[in-house]
Amino acid sequence: MRRSACRTLRFALIVTAGPLLSGCASIIGSIAADTLSASILNQSDPRLVGSGVPAYLLLVDGLISQSPENPDLLAAGAQLFALYGSRFAEDAEHAAELTRKGRDYGARAVCAADRSACAWADLPYDAFVSQLSEFNNKNIDYLYAYAVGWLSYLDATSEDWSAVAELPWVEASLERVLVMDETHEQGALHTYLGILNSLRPPALGGQPEVAKAHFERAIELSGGRDLSIKVEYARRYARMMFEQDLHDRLLREVLAAPTVSQGFTLFNSLAKQDAQELLASSGQYF
Repeated sequence: MRRSACRTLRFALIVTAGPLLSGCASIIGSIAADTLSASILNQSDPRLVGSGVPAYLLLVDGLISQSPENPDLLAAGAQLFALYGSRFAEDAEHAAELTRKGRDYGARAVCAADRSACAWADLPYDAFVSQLSEFNNKNIDYLYAYAVGWLSYLDATSEDWSAVAELPWVEASLERVLVMDETHEQGALHTYLGILNSLRPPALGGQPEVAKAHFERAIELSGGRDLSIKVEYARRYARMMFEQDLHDRLLREVLAAPTVSQGFTLFNSLAKQDAQELLASSGQYF
């Protein structure tokens, strides 16, 4: 599952640089982090990124072990492990392992930011939703990391029905972020909600038309620059609803669009790879 990583990578790089730097050096570190983040996100070779990011994951792990209650480090870890597990994991088992760590870091991040969240895992659904409504807007990044880490894990283990049963809790978390700031992450929030509402067919409680509306809004908010949204739209909604015309149109638009776009080049490259594979199998699927 593709994750919007523009702000994720920048945030994580700056956050993890912080404990290593101080004073004027922290300004240099922030600049270096911005440069590294931009380099990764504007990289057109996904294999290069896939081979390099694991070293950074180890760094994040090490920094968290030194500051286990730092919500910024934990949020960075949640999103990075979710991102890598979703996109670069070697197999399903590896994806589940990596995204499980992302989920756990997300839960720890939101707990460190707001102690009332530490008890969320033991709350019934209605009580959980009630507490979410009181969650402080200044902690939006931590709630977002919590939801992203959890959703990535559920997507990686979607064949496990006990995991699928957790989807309403994740949706409630994302909906709370939506209320706080619909534009958070340039459409990524709507992409996640589109994916979430597509994980189950209508007969099992899925809401395809809600998913469709979220994907359309995500495309609008990203200005069409994030090609991965259209790939997820085709993969999740069009295939579930057996809408081949929509499926093929979206994928052809991805293949025809420019790959290079500031902050999206890496994931546009990945999106084009996915689009080619999905389009090649369209005839067999439909």
